[in-house]
Amino acid sequence: MNTVPEESEAAAAAPEAASPPAPKEFSARDLRVSDAEREHVVGVLQKAIGRGMLDLDEFTERTDKALASRTRGELNSVLADLPGLVHRDAAPVLATGAAPAPAPQYAPAPQYAPPSGTPLELRAHGSNLKRSGQWQVPSHLRVRNKYASTKLDFTEAVLTSPVVYIELDTKWGGVELVVPEEAGVDLNAITEVKWGSVEDKRKRQPASGSPTIIVTGRVHGGPLVVRNGRRSRW
Repeated sequence: MNTVPEESEAAAAAPEAASPPAPKEFSARDLRVSDAEREHVVGVLQKAIGRGMLDLDEFTERTDKALASRTRGELNSVLADLPGLVHRDAAPVLATGAAPAPAPQYAPAPQYAPPSGTPLELRAHGSNLKRSGQWQVPSHLRVRNKYASTKLDFTEAVLTSPVVYIELDTKWGGVELVVPEEAGVDLNAITEVKWGSVEDKRKRQPASGSPTIIVTGRVHGGPLVVRNGRRSRW
């Protein structure tokens, strides 16, 4: 009678060793986001409303969504249709032992350094503030107005510098800037728009090297409108 060696019986009975599961691959879109990333995206949305890319309702809706986002995919979705922003997901990473993907990178907002010295301050409270005609414009203006409108017409103004910085601090009143077609206007440095809007109604962007008006500061409770004037002495 043939018998099977004891060692062979043990080998036949032993189950095959289970191979380790393959590392799970997933996208960086599924990674959780931090409060710092949410706040960064809200800052980008504030720049977008300053450029006229979003109205107030869109800004509010997207801000709420950004603050409620749990993953980078959800957070990035509020920026997907905004031009001029670097918006890329990180490459897929391995879940086991891999370093987390870096946070999404966005184009940094431009930094502006207004000229040194005391700015010319235009101040009103409950009264309309207006400048027009051949008024002399310094390199740095600070505009403070509450509960009334502000209109600055630069079409016949006399500029003392090729770059003019306007620092806004207005509440519960609209602001209108009237500029010649050949003048540039940069709204990127507006830091806060609350219960208001920013509208750029200029017909075209002037060529580089033109006189430039850089608008900074905050606008509360009213629109900021930039439009071209009908005449110019520039």
